[in-house]
Amino acid sequence: MIRHFDQELAKLKEMVLTMASHAETSVTNAITALTSRNDELARKVKQDDSVLDRFEKDIDELAIAMLALKAPLASDLRLITIAMKISHDLERVGDEATTISRRALELNQEPQLKPYVDIPRMAEMALDMLHGAIDAFVNRDPAKARAIIPRDKDVDALNKQLHRELVSFVIEDPSTITRALNLMVISKSLERIADHATNVAEEVVYAYEARDIRHLKTPNA
Repeated sequence: MIRHFDQELAKLKEMVLTMASHAETSVTNAITALTSRNDELARKVKQDDSVLDRFEKDIDELAIAMLALKAPLASDLRLITIAMKISHDLERVGDEATTISRRALELNQEPQLKPYVDIPRMAEMALDMLHGAIDAFVNRDPAKARAIIPRDKDVDALNKQLHRELVSFVIEDPSTITRALNLMVISKSLERIADHATNVAEEVVYAYEARDIRHLKTPNA
């Protein structure tokens, strides 16, 4: 029974890792669809969102089955419940990728408002946070997870900077409002992806240290 439970635990972590890979790919493809003005790729991102929805359901089902299999240790119980929470965050990341792809389809119909520099940079920062948080989960590394959390502020700052810049475009030329608003939505989606990465990192700390560090001023408290 114990060996079977350990196998299921390993399977659960593998499923989370695979789901994370799909979520990261969706975001990357959505940004590429924008920067390369690739409508076909944007549509693919929207279609692939169902894959992440299915992963979330499958992870929940496996987790619930494991809880019914035996009375797990407190550490295993935390790990199972956190896997379910992480899958929810990853599903939301997929939703944000879909939002980006929809806005990319609209932006691709008009002349490009400005060079795409800040948005790909934000995407890289947010995805690096997400990848690191998932790696910390798989490798039982709460210290790495803690180090990821403060980086959310950098993404927030870049989002605000881009927002201010886009507002100035609209003030100078009101005809740019639709394009500016679409870019603001994309920027906000990337900021939310960084928030989800932060959630995952906080969940990893709870899973392996049994400490809830959400809403604390410093993750090292």
